[in-house]
Amino acid sequence: MKIRLHTEDLKSALNKVLSVVDKRNSRPILTYTLIETSNGKLNISATDLEVSSKVVINAEVDNPGRFCVNAKNIFDILKELPGTEIELSLDDESNTLKLNCGDIHYSLLIYKADDFPQLVFNQDVNKFKLSSEQLTNIINKTSYAVLNDETRLYLNGIYLQEIDSKLRAVATDGHRLSLLETDLTENNNETLINGIIIPRKGIFEIKKISETFPDSEIELSVDDTFLYINAKNEYLLSVRLIAREYPKYQAVIPNKTTYTMTTDRNSFFDAIRRIKIMSNEKSNGVRLKLADQTMTLTANHPSLGDAMETMAVDYNGKEMEIGFNAKYLIDTLHSFDDGEISLELNNELSPIIIKSNSLPNYLGIIMPLKL
Repeated sequence: MKIRLHTEDLKSALNKVLSVVDKRNSRPILTYTLIETSNGKLNISATDLEVSSKVVINAEVDNPGRFCVNAKNIFDILKELPGTEIELSLDDESNTLKLNCGDIHYSLLIYKADDFPQLVFNQDVNKFKLSSEQLTNIINKTSYAVLNDETRLYLNGIYLQEIDSKLRAVATDGHRLSLLETDLTENNNETLINGIIIPRKGIFEIKKISETFPDSEIELSVDDTFLYINAKNEYLLSVRLIAREYPKYQAVIPNKTTYTMTTDRNSFFDAIRRIKIMSNEKSNGVRLKLADQTMTLTANHPSLGDAMETMAVDYNGKEMEIGFNAKYLIDTLHSFDDGEISLELNNELSPIIIKSNSLPNYLGIIMPLKL
């Protein structure tokens, strides 16, 4: 079997699947990538049994075949090769893959493809479609609130649920929450109505697909165990879902709020970043004092000093002072577009809701901090 293609094409394809390769070395074969050829196509697959990825590229192929090669090793080689055509050929007698690029020659040990796990990338049940823009938006506006602590596995991902013909994406770590609703063209998806949790690693890989194919329609399907993503039959994923029940996040969202403060997103964002410099490293605590048409931000560091900034806002409610983790505020504000935002709240102890008229289907919630 011989394969001819451009170095950059193979390097780009390997780069997409490399992040899926098992880093824990739980099984040696999982550090390898599966390469399959047929009908002028080269299929490159990798898995850690939780997330699997496959990339399909064009190549000159004389005979179909399958083999496994160390993913990182061949990628490191390709990074050092000139941007020209390469030839891959199998030597069955020595069980090696010959890589030739002009006067440069490598001989790589390979594994039998039969040892590689059987991977499934498509299911014909519970199908729906999202644009790459919708997928990127879902991830960018919710993933920052995913919990990075495996002791509460059910919070280690984005929760997707179909509600009233919309796809609702929710993420929370117990201190903050983000929620975005996206229109669905295909509804009454039984599995989505019950809700699924996409793990952090799967989120990262899905974002890579949506960014690789901008302005494209992405096909998704889901069963009780996996989410499958297909971009033009050229880039495919299967992601094992978190098999846990998501908490009743609706209880965190206030049914109604008494006071609303409106301000410019960029001005607020910049002020928080400035004041955070003088906050305690452990709590990142800052105080927001709301008064008539003004907001005063303060922070105090026991060994460095303090900071204060006053800015004009649209607020005429009762005077109150609330503590927040500045990092949580910055992360939430970063997910909003430029323009006017509103903070809705009831009192010093209740969570605040952050909204924007330019994003009517999106909100962020932050719990106050006792300082």
